[in-house]
Amino acid sequence: MSRFTHWNEEGRPKMVDISQKDSTTRTAIAQSKIELSNELYESIQKGLIKKGDPLQVAQIAGIMAAKKTSDIIPMCHPILLQGTDFSFEYKKTEAGYDLIIQAMVKCSGNTGVEMEALTAVSAASLTFYDMCKAVDKAMVIKETYLVQKTGGKNGDFYR
Repeated sequence: MSRFTHWNEEGRPKMVDISQKDSTTRTAIAQSKIELSNELYESIQKGLIKKGDPLQVAQIAGIMAAKKTSDIIPMCHPILLQGTDFSFEYKKTEAGYDLIIQAMVKCSGNTGVEMEALTAVSAASLTFYDMCKAVDKAMVIKETYLVQKTGGKNGDFYR
C-alpha cells in the first residue's frame, strides 16, 4: 500500500479523488516581493516603460496563470474560479523600492485555491520583471508565500 496520497498501489502518480469532500467557499491570498531601483520606480511613475503599464500587464498575466494552474502543476485539480484580484504596493527602502504584490483567489468547491493564488502572484512577478528588465535587470523577485487561506476541512490559515 502506498504511503503517499498522490501515488497509487503500483507506485505511480494519481490525482486524488475529491468527490466526497464538502463544497465550501475557499479563498487564498499569496504574496511576492520584488526589489527594484529608484530609476525603475521613477520610470513607472512617469509612464516611461516602453512595453506599457507593467502593473496592468502583470495583473492580466496573474489572472491568466490562476486559471491555468492545473495545466502546469501536475496534481492540481481544475477549479472553477469565481474571483481573482490583485493589489500592488510600493515601499521605499534604503536601496530603492520593494513592490509588494498580492493575489487574492476565490472559489466555491471541494478543493482549495492556494496553488492558484501562488501561481497567480508568481506569474505576475515574472511578468513585471519582463516588462521592466530594459530599465533594471538587477530586480530581485523574493519571498513568494501563502499569506492566508480560508475554507475546507483543514480550516483557516493566517500568516
